[in-house]
Amino acid sequence: MPGWVIWAIVAVALAVGEIFTPGLFILGPVAVAAVAALAVAAFGVGPVLQLIVFIGGSLASLAFLRPIARTHLHLPAALRTGSAALVGTRATVLQRVDDSGGLVRIGGEDWTARPYMDGEVFEPGTKVEVAEIKGATALVYQ
Repeated sequence: MPGWVIWAIVAVALAVGEIFTPGLFILGPVAVAAVAALAVAAFGVGPVLQLIVFIGGSLASLAFLRPIARTHLHLPAALRTGSAALVGTRATVLQRVDDSGGLVRIGGEDWTARPYMDGEVFEPGTKVEVAEIKGATALVYQ
């Protein structure tokens, strides 16, 4: 089997692995290095140099791309958009919030809500914090 085919399989396997390990961003940059080794192998370079390109490419891509990705994973609240911007904000309970649902006001908008921890109950007027947004429902805690 030609070397470039092996590197193509490795690159695809690493890319698929990255999809199934969200948040780590380790396998993606290594997959990029496998593509670089694939390119070198396609030109007929020997396996030792292919391996050197792969290792060097892995180290370089991890050193360059991973810090960029990590900063984007941990955006400050001021830079978040959409429903992610609501996580950590305060809300006021409008209708009793329990395991079957409820209603809260977040920044002037009414949202359906459930408690973040099962079994909690929040009565109208209670100030809560948004822990997570799932679909159109705010998961809240006190």
